[in-house]
Amino acid sequence: MSIREIDAQQIIEAVKKLFMDCNYYIGSDVLEALETAKGEEERPIAKDVLQQLIDNNKIAADEQIPICQDTGMAVLFVEYGDQVAVTNGSFKAAVEEGVRRAYIDGYLRKSVVTDPVFDRKNTKDNTPAVIHTEIVPGNTIKIIAGGKGFGSENMSAVKMLTPSAGVEGVKKFVLDTVAHAGPNPCPPMVIGVGIGGTFEKAAQLAKKATFRSISVSNPDERYANLEKELLEEINRMNIGPAGLGGKTTALGLNIETYPTHIAGMPVAVNICCHACRHKECII
Repeated sequence: MSIREIDAQQIIEAVKKLFMDCNYYIGSDVLEALETAKGEEERPIAKDVLQQLIDNNKIAADEQIPICQDTGMAVLFVEYGDQVAVTNGSFKAAVEEGVRRAYIDGYLRKSVVTDPVFDRKNTKDNTPAVIHTEIVPGNTIKIIAGGKGFGSENMSAVKMLTPSAGVEGVKKFVLDTVAHAGPNPCPPMVIGVGIGGTFEKAAQLAKKATFRSISVSNPDERYANLEKELLEEINRMNIGPAGLGGKTTALGLNIETYPTHIAGMPVAVNICCHACRHKECII
């Protein structure tokens, strides 16, 4: 297979569109889950909140305005083909320029600060992005992009469990994390769980799990069953839409796993509000 050249401008335009689209258009999986949840809710206030979210999503799409005022920090999961060469610029610079143009031209809130502790000056274009890159066979670049709001990000957690904790330890940590979050992440939530790898890999897996459609289960039946069990337990917590009580505390829960060390079992929980924004493309 010969090397395929991709012009940096193509990446800029693709990234710009992804971030504008993900902030204007909620995924069909989330919209369908909201509709289903509204039909199953018994509390009038819970039904009303869900209807308001559905209406909000439709208005955002019709008028091309953000679903939420927190348009998030730009996060990308990239599968970069090993037979690709970017021309007229670098891949990273092209991604950053695409993010910059999306947040400026798309009138999206710029929420990124230069230094996390001391200066905290706004970069005024929502860069830099967080880019997770995996080199894969092929001559294409697949990009999954999303804006991660921090009302829910702040309620996420990671814990280094030991193997003896077993599946019950995993379940307890996930449920405790969601219970502690309560109404703060603007429920109904979408929850990503990462298990395995190392300290940082588990967190990356949890974030990646929120980028998977909530209508798609883990391919491993054991984890698919665990996803279902945890979601049912969470929805029995009665936190409910907007934290006002009801059956719909979470719309979905996805688990991603990775092999790990014999002495450990890292687990991370990444919480997302219902505005679980992500779009993807292949260049």
